[in-house]
Amino acid sequence: MGFFERYLSVWVGLCIIAGVGLGYAVPGLFESIAALEYAHVNLVVAVLIWLMIYPMMVQIDFGSIKDVGKKPKGLVLTLVVNWLIKPFTMALLGWLFFKGIFADWVDPQTATEYIAGMILLGVAPCTAMVFVWSHLTKGDANYTLVQVSINDLIMVIAFAPLTAMLLGVTDITVPWDTLLLSVALYVVLPLVAGYITRRSLEKKKATTSGQNAGTDTRAIDALVNKFKPFSVIGLLLTIVILFGLQAETILSQPQDIVLIAIPLLIQTYGIFAIAYFAAKRLKLPHNIAAPACMIGTSNFFELAVAVAISLFGLHSGAALATVVGVLVEVPVMLSLVWFANRTRHWFDGAN
Repeated sequence: MGFFERYLSVWVGLCIIAGVGLGYAVPGLFESIAALEYAHVNLVVAVLIWLMIYPMMVQIDFGSIKDVGKKPKGLVLTLVVNWLIKPFTMALLGWLFFKGIFADWVDPQTATEYIAGMILLGVAPCTAMVFVWSHLTKGDANYTLVQVSINDLIMVIAFAPLTAMLLGVTDITVPWDTLLLSVALYVVLPLVAGYITRRSLEKKKATTSGQNAGTDTRAIDALVNKFKPFSVIGLLLTIVILFGLQAETILSQPQDIVLIAIPLLIQTYGIFAIAYFAAKRLKLPHNIAAPACMIGTSNFFELAVAVAISLFGLHSGAALATVVGVLVEVPVMLSLVWFANRTRHWFDGAN
């Protein structure tokens, strides 16, 4: 483990502070970055996330993907957590806190919008950053790809009706441009780039050795190691930008940020605990268990933000709740990555 990776939590904390400070000191810079978006997908952040995802895509052995179906437990766990547990626990926690515990601190209309924003986060499983969390926990790249792909297919069908049911609204319109662009940027393009890179390395091995093309793991490992510093830099810059873009909100509405963050933190850690316990009971190997739990825990925040804005408006409580979800997710998920890596021995000997 390199120097930067060893002290990643320290760099993340410094980047959060730097992001808020820079966002307050030079708001014009972050306004320019915010303007570089299409379909609610910020293109600068997209490039940085792509930089993080690409090394993992290079490691995918496309010939082995067909074998993923022989180990269905990890897929079942992901689907159950994402679609049968997470949306409903998020709705329950939102109602419990903003209609109960925090009722005296938030007016009823704002409370309803906060709950709606939380529900939108709960109904949108992660598409992009989960590749990063999987990579950091040494997850099975082939299995993670299949898990994400299946969730994306289900999301196309289930997002609108499930959101409508939980929000009590009938006219949910899926922002297809956001959904399709995100899938293209975070799954399709890096996957194609990874495939081309892997094939190039295989052909190079065949040319230099005179043998049939095959997987040159040493060359792939060397390439991934070269990309590690860039991936870490991409992650840290993403944190600076996300917190810089929301610096004004963080500083002007600190109480509301804290109120929204509390149930989101309980939801995130709670869902991970449920999934991790289930993975242990299912005797999943760690390289499948960790990514499965990360997928069930993290959110597709671009989609949630886009729907919140379209339904409730740019300056609504729902939009704010989805933004808080973005701010909470990265540092919390990194803490779960640390926990998953520290508990790898729990899964030793799993079938």
